Amino acid sequence: MVTPTKTKVEQNGDLVVMRFEGDITSASEEAVLGHYKSLAAGTTKILLDFTKVPYLNSSGIALVIQLMMAASKVPQKVLCFGLTPHFVKVFTMLGLARYTTLHADEAAARAAVQ
Repeated sequence: MVTPTKTKVEQNGDLVVMRFEGDITSASEEAVLGHYKSLAAGTTKILLDFTKVPYLNSSGIALVIQLMMAASKVPQKVLCFGLTPHFVKVFTMLGLARYTTLHADEAAARAAVQ
């Protein structure tokens, strides 16, 4: 059973943390892209929190890639943390390093963005 995605957005100046909870699938467009599009002007750093995401399918990964590609055009720096080892491998195999960096936890991501 797919758990609907919830997104909590925490804005602190030019830094935003988007905290995802639940499965990220094709049904997650509003939770991923909708929240991204509503970020405040002047946002230059975005941390994507995957610690409460048990499952990402190919459609969900495509939504995350769309977010990263849109951010790269602004330009905004996107960092990811909390991915399971499996999805770290998937993100690496897909070549997402050109759009993001992967970090073990929030502290490491915050340190990398400063």
